Amino acid sequence: MCDAHGCAADLAYQAEEPLLDEEEAGGLSRRRLLGGAVAAGGLAVVGGALWQPSAALAVTSPRIYGTDEWGAQPPKQAIDVINSKPTKIIIHHTATANSTDYSRAHAFQLARSIQQAHFNRGWRDSGQHFTISRGAYVMTGRHRSKIVLNGGTKHVIGAHCSGQNEVAVGIENEGNYMNVGIRTEHYNKLVRMCAYICQQYGIPPRRIKGHRDFNATLCPGDRLYNKLPQLRDDVRALLNA
Repeated sequence: MCDAHGCAADLAYQAEEPLLDEEEAGGLSRRRLLGGAVAAGGLAVVGGALWQPSAALAVTSPRIYGTDEWGAQPPKQAIDVINSKPTKIIIHHTATANSTDYSRAHAFQLARSIQQAHFNRGWRDSGQHFTISRGAYVMTGRHRSKIVLNGGTKHVIGAHCSGQNEVAVGIENEGNYMNVGIRTEHYNKLVRMCAYICQQYGIPPRRIKGHRDFNATLCPGDRLYNKLPQLRDDVRALLNA
């Protein structure tokens, strides 16, 4: 079951996974290459087939508020960045109340509360890479995630999904979506954010997954999870617009 800031049933919400040293990170890159997903010259080889977002019109990044803008505390330890691209996006919900305060101030307070909750668990920083509020404000979660994403060649190791933190970008969506649907404005921003991430890393839209696809958790809620096929289609349409 999910608590106020994440899914307690997931081991990723118990403790961060061991971090890789430089030698291990190099081995991880090799394993990914042999696993059949590699980006080269903007092309991704996935399951033996090439996938490439349309080059007709680049998807611009949505406005992403940085950690300095929402008032983050410094991380407790250094943030680890590996020299390989993530291969998937994982969608989460915060399991908090479906607030009707759609202001930027509320969004920033949400980001601060998540970081503090994760500090209280002994973590070095917010576990997720990005957070989208009910008011559709996109914020950096873990430090360095925004600048690394814009570079498009590296990945910040997160702490949002056990077994996937070294290969997946985690997006937290404010709210509890077990029985309530996501707001249209919020959803549209999620589509845009996912499309930008897919473009930057050459991730096929079919690799946008839900937290429950990997761990024993209700996250991201039944209603949001059931909307993931549409999310994948909408991201694909935006990339090919």
